[in-house]
Amino acid sequence: MASYSSRARADIGRWLQAGLIDAKTADALKRDIDANERKSLSFGTILAMMAALLFGAAILLFVAANWDAIPRLVRVAALFAVILAGYVGGAVLKMRDHAAIGEALWIVAAAAFGGSIALVGQMYHLTGDEASAIVTWGIGTAFAAVALRSNPLTVAAVGISVAWLFVRAFDFYDRPVFPDFFVIMAPVLFVVSLWTRSQPARHLIIVSVIFYIAVRGLDQNTLALAIPLVVVSALLFAVSIFAAGPADRILQLGGRLPLHALIGFLTGLAMMQIELGDDNAFSNGFAIASVIALAGIAAAIMLGGRESKGLRWVAYAGFAFELAIIYVVTLQTMLGTAGFFLAAAVLFGILALVIIRVEKRMKAPEGAAA
Repeated sequence: MASYSSRARADIGRWLQAGLIDAKTADALKRDIDANERKSLSFGTILAMMAALLFGAAILLFVAANWDAIPRLVRVAALFAVILAGYVGGAVLKMRDHAAIGEALWIVAAAAFGGSIALVGQMYHLTGDEASAIVTWGIGTAFAAVALRSNPLTVAAVGISVAWLFVRAFDFYDRPVFPDFFVIMAPVLFVVSLWTRSQPARHLIIVSVIFYIAVRGLDQNTLALAIPLVVVSALLFAVSIFAAGPADRILQLGGRLPLHALIGFLTGLAMMQIELGDDNAFSNGFAIASVIALAGIAAAIMLGGRESKGLRWVAYAGFAFELAIIYVVTLQTMLGTAGFFLAAAVLFGILALVIIRVEKRMKAPEGAAA
């Protein structure tokens, strides 16, 4: 995206010199580019982030290795010094146009904060488990992201929250209840991502919400969560296609709402199929869910697949999953399976012909104009 912005600015300058546009228009175009430019991570920025993480890990390991030899007060002071130096030093460098190094120092500070929670808790024998420490780490990182309006810190906060969800959901540690606190964390972090202009964080939040619903449904009442997930995802997909502009202005997902909606739709249907699947027969509920899934995949490809390669790949993966689960569930009724596949093949063949004809007609005016 940065290269596109550079080319666009160069073209604007050339158009201005050639007299094709006036200075006012040139300034308006440049402001629009600056306002809508997507801040992508360069290779140098990625290396700076990796170096920051390794540096933070080295500091924490050094402190942990020499923990007993360091006086208690010096330990606490050293940890807080690393955190303060990271945040303040990063802010200073950022103001001096060293954004990559500044963000890297903030990541060091966030990592040091997480390590400090564990080391201080061990030193003072504080009660609590590892999952609670992860939540505290994520909340602290989110506050720092808000205060500094940092994209990488927002991604880090979301990543830490997802790690906590994963830990709790799969019972890596003792859990008295399911991690329903994530229902509060997710929308708060989404609002934070809007403030910090962190599009990657928003994508991660949506995927993690789908993951939460899937695990929650499998843990409790599957259909009670799967059906709303399918319905809401289908509605969001329709909104993302037929009201793409307003939806993207609100959610700011870079036009990828259809992709997330399709993932949610297929996840919900997979939950239903797993719940309704029968080893002995092709049950009515399973058959209906399968038909809806295949129809949804076809509709997604027709409506949004042409504009999104990622959506097509998700649709293809969903179609492969549908064939696999249908075969597994109907393994003992091979004739029924063959009939179903034959009908599906005919339907998809007809659909392919329709799509090919529609695309040819859409391209025809371009050829005629040329």
